[in-house]
Amino acid sequence: MKTPTKAVTAFVVAATGLLLASGSLQARQPFTEAELAKQKAELLKMTEQGYNLWHGSLPTMQANGLACGNCHPDASASNPQTFPKFIPSFNRVVTFREMINWCIENPQGGKPLNVNGPEMTAMEAYAFNLHRGIPIEPGLATRQTPSIVVSHGKGFPSKPSGIGQDTKE
Repeated sequence: MKTPTKAVTAFVVAATGLLLASGSLQARQPFTEAELAKQKAELLKMTEQGYNLWHGSLPTMQANGLACGNCHPDASASNPQTFPKFIPSFNRVVTFREMINWCIENPQGGKPLNVNGPEMTAMEAYAFNLHRGIPIEPGLATRQTPSIVVSHGKGFPSKPSGIGQDTKE
């Protein structure tokens, strides 16, 4: 790869200086208010879907009547903010997605989700939404999961689904 000549470098510097001085080179805000509103609505929609999945809306995720919400109501003690992390029973570092599928296959007796599918994304959206801002701290679960203060029991606006152990009311 050739190094630019001093003349080319000087030209680029001069041209950039002229553009900056004239004010014609301005960065746009990362997102408009409308774009931010659309992004928030999409995230809340995915979080809502994750809530429903977490509480048993997809029958293939369980074969024994258990749902994620039976052991982790409102994603408690799921600690998504601490992943990836070393899990002794796996004897390796695992991702949150792997842990979700392990729980679906083992305690729930269900079929695992596609790790790159929309259902897994929804499960993560729900759990991460409730743990946003919680510091990452490896070690004991009791130290990893301080009480999460959420309004209406779960941290995002929603109507009760009537599915499984519903904490929305």
